[in-house]
Amino acid sequence: MSSGSWSRADPMSPAIPRDGLAANMTDIGRLHDALVRRALDGDGEAPRPLRRAAYDLHGLDEPLRTLVDKTAYHAYMVTDDDIASVRSAGLTEDQIFEIVVCAAIGQATRQYESGLKALRAVAAD
Repeated sequence: MSSGSWSRADPMSPAIPRDGLAANMTDIGRLHDALVRRALDGDGEAPRPLRRAAYDLHGLDEPLRTLVDKTAYHAYMVTDDDIASVRSAGLTEDQIFEIVVCAAIGQATRQYESGLKALRAVAAD
């Protein structure tokens, strides 16, 4: 065990040596990249271009655009009617699930990248 100082951000998470935070952030970035690649380019029921459009929040027609926008910006507002509208447009439950996951990952990625940019700006000062 390292003699460095230890921190525990979450009582349920393992302690991380402070001098290992940069390495852990690199691991998080690598895992995040793998998640995005898997969601967008991996096997799935929804077509890859549709998953990419949901991730990017761009180029979607109604009613899918409404569902994806709500997922990204106001997930608590998604209703059964939103899902039913997309199903009636011809998408299966599996396809809808994949598209919603891609929209959520896309929004989380934008927030993650924005946070990293802010941290870099503070670190540069």
